Amino acid sequence: MATAKTLTNLDGSPSQIVIESPHNLKYWTVQDYHRMSDLGILDPNQRTELIAGQIVLMTAKGTPHVLTLRLLATALENALGDRSAIFVSTQDPIRLDNFSEPELDLAIVKGSILDYDQAHPGAEDIYLVIEIADSTLKQDCEVKDKLYARSNIAEYWVVDIKNRQVRIFRDPTPTGYGSQLILTETHSVSPLAFPEITLSINSILPSV
Repeated sequence: MATAKTLTNLDGSPSQIVIESPHNLKYWTVQDYHRMSDLGILDPNQRTELIAGQIVLMTAKGTPHVLTLRLLATALENALGDRSAIFVSTQDPIRLDNFSEPELDLAIVKGSILDYDQAHPGAEDIYLVIEIADSTLKQDCEVKDKLYARSNIAEYWVVDIKNRQVRIFRDPTPTGYGSQLILTETHSVSPLAFPEITLSINSILPSV
């Protein structure tokens, strides 16, 4: 069933548009998404990701975002050391199901890089997912959290640059994460899968 939504014209007068029911929307599969990329339908100069069957344009990354990602990746790589069974992946896609292939900021992935020469890692290959939020906090905490929880990813962090916090999501369920914790820059955090390592939150955030 279609619904009507009232918008405002440039002159201030009301205007109605008809919005189709979600049941009438086309949901793209991962195969569709890759095919569109191969055919050049998707602009190669625009970064996109597939979220719940919808192709989403990704926000351009500002300097604080880029710096935070570098600090975080370096800190994790140094803390984890030379381990043959894991690696830190940055700004790469993972396939969660047939309708979602997000391009996340960072993940700790099982195995080696060469294990994924034929396909992207799946949810079962992930120890930890991290998104960095400067302008995407709502999307990261209210949409992607449920996406990762439904895929049974054990732990998800959101690094909130503006508020200088890290939000920790654990205990995945089909409707979201059962445990959520907000840590400030005075705290430290250890990944659930690697409790022997500790990161200072202040050390992974840009200087004020």
